[in-house]
Amino acid sequence: MFLLNATDHDLIACAREAAVEPFHIALYGCGTVGMGVARMLLGRGALQERLGERIRLKYIVDLRLDEVRDELQPPEGVVLTDDLEAPLRDTEVQAVVELLGGTTIALEVVEKALRAGKDVVTANKALLAQFGDGLYRLARERGRSIAFEAGVAGGIPVVAALRSGLVGDRVESLYGIVNGTCNYVLTQMLERNIPYEEALVEAQREGYAESDPRLDVEGLDSAHKLAVLSRLAFGVNIELDDIPCDGITGIELSDLRYADALGYTVKLLAVGIRREAGLEVRVHPALLRHSHPLSSISGVYNAICVHGDHVGEWVLTGRGAGRRPTASAVVADIVRVALGTYQVQFAQLAQFGAVPAADLAPIGEVRTRYYLRLDCMDRPGVLASVAGILGEEQISLASVRQQETAAREGEFVPVVLMTHKAREVDVQRALERINRLEVIYGARTRMLRVEDV
Repeated sequence: MFLLNATDHDLIACAREAAVEPFHIALYGCGTVGMGVARMLLGRGALQERLGERIRLKYIVDLRLDEVRDELQPPEGVVLTDDLEAPLRDTEVQAVVELLGGTTIALEVVEKALRAGKDVVTANKALLAQFGDGLYRLARERGRSIAFEAGVAGGIPVVAALRSGLVGDRVESLYGIVNGTCNYVLTQMLERNIPYEEALVEAQREGYAESDPRLDVEGLDSAHKLAVLSRLAFGVNIELDDIPCDGITGIELSDLRYADALGYTVKLLAVGIRREAGLEVRVHPALLRHSHPLSSISGVYNAICVHGDHVGEWVLTGRGAGRRPTASAVVADIVRVALGTYQVQFAQLAQFGAVPAADLAPIGEVRTRYYLRLDCMDRPGVLASVAGILGEEQISLASVRQQETAAREGEFVPVVLMTHKAREVDVQRALERINRLEVIYGARTRMLRVEDV
């Protein structure tokens, strides 16, 4: 038996005090996600069970002081302020959590925080997609870090997986359903047999879509996330404007039905693929076979499918948005930074250093299969004219389906064509010629890519 003397007890007490030395943070933005983060930091849940009082929320910065105070009722010691500069001047604050959104004030706060020697945690994918390259460089110069797990796919730890879990794998491709609003709308359209406009209103009513949903439904939100993921997966910097981007606003219920009958599901995909001609990046609706894991991802769920040269194919899925999943990802990053584990990786991994600009393959050189829906006049010889143009452009057909029969002579009826692999530029040129035919109602033509992954 060993007995402890007074000196031993003093040493143990000192060790315990050192172990719980508080890590002070400032939270900028207390909206939906920010409120969730604040509640997790101030509550008595799993975080406190595991870390005790290690992490201290010292500042909440927001313009809605009365609203935040009434809803959160912060305890004594938490400073609620609308002063952007106060936390940055406070040497006790070690990290800034930026949940303001946008790319103006947020950029100013993040830059000033890094220059003041503070680490940054953010969920702002737009900020990183547009200014990430410069911000990562600034953070490395200042010996600081930027953690952003919540910036892509909310509660799905895809950033951590690409950053460290697959550190020994060369990523060959990634396919992602990274926008819950679009996935919800497409799911509702097919399952409830309703048009796009009605499904979008439903998404807004349920809180899954903003009153102005263009950022989501036009694909820009997915492009932001693809830019962020591509740096981690492929080690290159991609300018946001260089990502070809199509949204779901032109998708009709009939397209979802026809695709389903052919054995496919339509999803808005963010795609990154290594090719000999360069890196292929794009955001657009696409047909996926029913057998593919991403095909069954419905509602507001997100999913990322990655192909590595050693690990093969793996899929991560979960809720990609909302207060709880996103707040959980933010808090996980705060913990990594507070424990000092994240900074080590950020300082060493090449993805956060001076990466080269991406050598991008032109969208016109994409080779894939295509779904074409044409409104054709129901008369002899029409399909022969269409097939002739496709053949002249080196596009071969895999199948042709006339979906309806005209009730009266001279009416247009939908015809669905599935091609074999073809170059995008050839398909676009062929459609321009086809749409000029008098027997084709060109304004109704729809082209969707088929991703046979």
